[in-house]
Amino acid sequence: MLSMNRRALLAGVVVASGARLISSAMAQDPPPTFGFNDVVKRARDLAAAPFDATIPPLPEGIAGLDYDAWRDIRFKSDRPLLGAPGASFHLELFHLGHLYRRPVVINVLRDGIPAPIPYTTSLFDWGRNKPPAEMPINLGFAGFRLHYPLNAPHVMDEVIAFLGASYFRFLGRGQRYGLSARGLGIGAGAHAEEEFPFFREFWIETPDQTAERIVVNALLDSESATGAFRFEITPGLETSVDVSVTLFARRAIPSLNMAPLSSMFLRGKNDHRIEDDFRSELHDSDGLFIHTGAGEWIWRPLTNPASPAVSTFVDNNMRGFGLLQRDRTFDHYQDLDLAYQLRPSYWIEPHEGWGEGGVVLLELPTDNESNDNIVAAWTPKDSFDVGRSMSYGYRITALTNDSRLTPSARAINTFRAEPKALGAVEPPAPGATRFLIDFSGGDLGYYLSDPSLVQVVATTSAGRVLRTFLASNPYVSGFRAGIDVEVEPGQACDVRVFLRAANRALTETWTLPWRP
Repeated sequence: MLSMNRRALLAGVVVASGARLISSAMAQDPPPTFGFNDVVKRARDLAAAPFDATIPPLPEGIAGLDYDAWRDIRFKSDRPLLGAPGASFHLELFHLGHLYRRPVVINVLRDGIPAPIPYTTSLFDWGRNKPPAEMPINLGFAGFRLHYPLNAPHVMDEVIAFLGASYFRFLGRGQRYGLSARGLGIGAGAHAEEEFPFFREFWIETPDQTAERIVVNALLDSESATGAFRFEITPGLETSVDVSVTLFARRAIPSLNMAPLSSMFLRGKNDHRIEDDFRSELHDSDGLFIHTGAGEWIWRPLTNPASPAVSTFVDNNMRGFGLLQRDRTFDHYQDLDLAYQLRPSYWIEPHEGWGEGGVVLLELPTDNESNDNIVAAWTPKDSFDVGRSMSYGYRITALTNDSRLTPSARAINTFRAEPKALGAVEPPAPGATRFLIDFSGGDLGYYLSDPSLVQVVATTSAGRVLRTFLASNPYVSGFRAGIDVEVEPGQACDVRVFLRAANRALTETWTLPWRP
């Protein structure tokens, strides 16, 4: 399993038609326009050809750059690359180097006519670096980012970046970069080595001067599959990206990962395996959230396990899933520079039913906050066989507050302790564990005056639930549920908890795997 570290002229080309005049009264035929269907055709043709994994060697002077030196090569932001100066979107390019060695071709579409951006060293401010004397004109770029007045009317902020493999990250208003999305994953959570498909070429549609959205088309390639992607990006308070995908299989893929997300979880309230830091919590996301096809809402707190762990949530026509950052309290992070409390949550909603499959959660052990050790994705039940194609779509939204997703109360804190730590009346069983979950929001405030009407519903897949209890928690305007679980040493179980009044579920379902 591979782990990836985080933190990687427009020449106005006018193509004239070569059609002959049929009569003096007839104008020339307009040139054919390029669109998403053309990218689909390229992906289909590419799938029929042998996979080319060649990465051209970088010129001397670029190949050996470390992260700081590569980061010092910055695009000259005074160059308008999308329309005229003053347009609502600006395009900036990333230079090749450091981890980003595979070149991508970046085209700008103007009136449907693609114009590739030629490489030149004059596009960049080289900082403390000295550009090589000779650079190939077809060197290419590592990726690109788009700027938009996201947080203030006259300030161009970075809103989305495509950099490395098929990774992209985007922001809503007031957010700071954290987790990443990917176009496609192959083999995440399986025993085989994970495959990282990559974007070979982009086509960015030039928006109108005052446009509030922009479209990016992309061609994806890998040893096992090719694909055509269309990203419609709408910046705002909650920036959204509508993604349309058509894939072609080069060979059979037993574990296809659709709409994969990558994040970091080092430690949180429920997991202090790594303690050596003044910051009590360190994570870009603190839980996996799922809206099942049956309508159930499931919250799974993330962990930093001692060994790789895979959890699968089997479902049919799942309605949504995402990696969320629910804890927005600065005091819990105490990081003045990285602002973990401002990291976005990414929420994915299929445009249509994705059928049978499961949300796969991969958790890898890490002792470093620069490692993305969390992966979540949808994996179809059926394998993607050689020669097949498939099309699907979804919306991915950058959220700050996920409470709008569901009217139910949410699990906002998870704690683990020994039962005796809270003064259990009966002697605790050897190896018993107490879980404490704070539920807040929804209709819980209605029941605070009479907690006896609220029931803790707790189940475990192995072992047994010894005891449950409930206490009003005015600090979260909700309740704290307690569950004592007994499991045989070495045995693993999945614990599930929600609150109910009469026959009505008041909360989402909290779930966590546990091995004493």
